[in-house]
Amino acid sequence: MRPSWATETKGKVLSYNAVQTGKPPLYIVVVCCGQRVQETLVMIKSAILFNYDEEYLKFVIFTEDGKSDEFREKLTDWRDIKPFTFDFEILPLKFPSGNEVEWRNLFKPCAAQRLFLPSLLTHVDSLLYVDTDILFLSPISDIWRFFKKFNETQMSALTPEHENENIGWYNRFARHPFYGRLGVNSGVMLMNLTRMREMKWEQHIVSIHKEYKLRIIWGDQDIINILFYYHPDKLYIMPCEYNYRPDHCMYMSICNMTHAGVKVIHGNRGYFHSDRQPLFKSIYEAMENYQLGSNANTDFLMPLHAALSIPSVNNSSCGKISSEVLKVANAVISKRYREV
Repeated sequence: MRPSWATETKGKVLSYNAVQTGKPPLYIVVVCCGQRVQETLVMIKSAILFNYDEEYLKFVIFTEDGKSDEFREKLTDWRDIKPFTFDFEILPLKFPSGNEVEWRNLFKPCAAQRLFLPSLLTHVDSLLYVDTDILFLSPISDIWRFFKKFNETQMSALTPEHENENIGWYNRFARHPFYGRLGVNSGVMLMNLTRMREMKWEQHIVSIHKEYKLRIIWGDQDIINILFYYHPDKLYIMPCEYNYRPDHCMYMSICNMTHAGVKVIHGNRGYFHSDRQPLFKSIYEAMENYQLGSNANTDFLMPLHAALSIPSVNNSSCGKISSEVLKVANAVISKRYREV
């Protein structure tokens, strides 16, 4: 049964503009509070840019009062540029009544909203949740294929928090249970909401929060780790290139990527806006400066190549993986323009 606090959002997902694409929608959900609107828009732009397979993308944005108009204006413009490939819905934040302030401020402002998606998006079967500081460097269909790899018990997919015990956070500092040897990172999360509703996901979430709230540091991510500690059979683990973070390269290269390179890059802890590891800032700025609908080869790929060749980037710890960042972009964008 759906909790009563969620009733106000019932049916809103059905209010998308009718677009006849012949393809089922791929839902991408993001939660945006504070000064994150531009970052969120750049993330959405990257998903649209790399949507080479022309899947029908549906972006669902949960945000606070006062930010809807900014999203709506920009996304409406983009939808005119890229018709019939994506749509969007902007929804208000909604937390369990009686505990709204505590949930809203659990970690970063409103980040815990994603814990309640099964009740808020009752007409959605599966979705990809991403943090605002995510950029896609590969088609959405690439990560979506992991849904087909789920066994009969798995309801979510995440990547490991770390790959090396010497620098792992959970194995050295956590005061609560966590998944596996090194925990999981929650910034990129495939969610089968149907299965989550069946296992009463939110009842588990609320119970875990009540028991462990004085011992968690990373908010919703810690709660997710605790849940999958107790239910490891319900989690599928994706390779690290689907959530590539500064921790994977700032000390040493600890993400053993496949031949395809970085698929999704995560500039957590402000690395998209910092010179600490300039590779991340260079990628973000190349995507931010790209005008959707213009030539992706000359206006995105070539400037990105140039930025990653600058000595300050190339000589940095993470700069050593520049070629891995460009692998998918080179392949996807070059193929697109060969076919034109």
